[in-house]
Amino acid sequence: MKTLPPNRLLAKDPNQPDAQRPSRVRHQVTWWLAVAAVLAYLCRNSLVVAESQLRADLGLSESQMGFILGPAFFWTYALAQIPTAWLGERYGTRRCLPIFSAAWSLGSAMIALATGFGWVLASRLSSGIAQAGLFPGSVRSIAIWNPQSERASASGILGAAMSVGGAIGAGLTGWMLGFFQATTIFAIFAIPGLLWSVGFWLWFRERPSDHRGVNAAELRFISSAQSDQVSVPQSQEATGSQTGGARMWLEMLTSPAAWLIFGQQFFRAAGYAFFASWFATYLMQTRGVSTAQSGILTAMPLIATVLGSMMGGYASDAILKATGSLAWSRKGVASGSLTLCALLVFSAFFVSDPTTAVVVISTGAFLAALAAPCGYTVTMDMGGNHVASLFSTMNMLGNFGAGLTPWIVPQFKLWVEQSPTLIEYCDGNAWNAVLLLFTAMYVGGAVCWVLISTRGTVFDQSFLRRKVADESVG
Repeated sequence: MKTLPPNRLLAKDPNQPDAQRPSRVRHQVTWWLAVAAVLAYLCRNSLVVAESQLRADLGLSESQMGFILGPAFFWTYALAQIPTAWLGERYGTRRCLPIFSAAWSLGSAMIALATGFGWVLASRLSSGIAQAGLFPGSVRSIAIWNPQSERASASGILGAAMSVGGAIGAGLTGWMLGFFQATTIFAIFAIPGLLWSVGFWLWFRERPSDHRGVNAAELRFISSAQSDQVSVPQSQEATGSQTGGARMWLEMLTSPAAWLIFGQQFFRAAGYAFFASWFATYLMQTRGVSTAQSGILTAMPLIATVLGSMMGGYASDAILKATGSLAWSRKGVASGSLTLCALLVFSAFFVSDPTTAVVVISTGAFLAALAAPCGYTVTMDMGGNHVASLFSTMNMLGNFGAGLTPWIVPQFKLWVEQSPTLIEYCDGNAWNAVLLLFTAMYVGGAVCWVLISTRGTVFDQSFLRRKVADESVG
């Protein structure tokens, strides 16, 4: 992507009267999308808290519930990323996101009718497919509705909303179980998503120029401060980019920049999954904390992630405005924060006090979260007319990384236990080595960022496109 002078990013008509300040509809769009993320994660994480009661009520085995909590949702969610992104690019966000929201809400409500394994399985499968379309469509709309200098901030809000929704879902479900049956809770949680679907369809427009709330000043600001243009349907229900198909996918998959973007997401998501899976057990096994203490301490890196995501977006945009450089504002912020994160996680290996260790690791989680908005935003900066397709592929591979973490940790721990030399370095406890595994994951993410070239789109950097250019010159 071309480096832009700072004043280009802050373009403003000097003859514009003070009374004609840009409206802020673009910010309202971001918050509509953030609310959708909160509602999606509320429905997604509530089952984790209610599973024991639901399992007892429906007579399910632990094995059946394990499949429902894991592969039934996350595999369908990952595999549906690309098809649902295509739908979003083909038919537009205004059509698709309300349908997706209604679908995952109704999918969640299906649990209220469950009499056994089949209904709960169908609920998670349908929810996984429907939620897959939320973030590719959201990222595409952020790219269309925001100037390049505000995209990371919007992405940070969207990323933070996921963690907020997950926390609300877990806390609210635990409280509601004291008053309602587990199946009833899922029917209640479906209502906000259905209301959001109607409200968003009535209020949102595919293009800023089609929204009655956008004044001329905001429209000029959005268009003049964009160095790239995402393809937008000419009519509200039109189809989006007219170029794509096999050629687009071949160019993406032969682009080193695309694979580095995929790689950073894979490593970063795999690292974050540690906190959502084995972190509490790690604290109990290595620091001797109680179950109650582990719950409180586990919340610390998750809270740090929310704060880091918000601050990372604003920091990236501030650097872009000051320097006009995508290299400094995207890859600089992400590679630097992930490198520092890796150093902190590694240093926690040598800390014995549990609270101090968690503070050090939580600071690392905060730094890792600073990189998250850069990962989202770079797909907007370098996705050309195919932002949703690039993002969905990145997110799919990131989910595969996150899904592998719960399985890799015990395998890695067993490998360490079988090596007398390694187990000696870990003071006889293989769980200590797990921190080194996650240090390596964050290092991998940092290396990917360092190697990314932000010049042009990922398609411009495709080996296939370079070959065609060389042949035309020859």
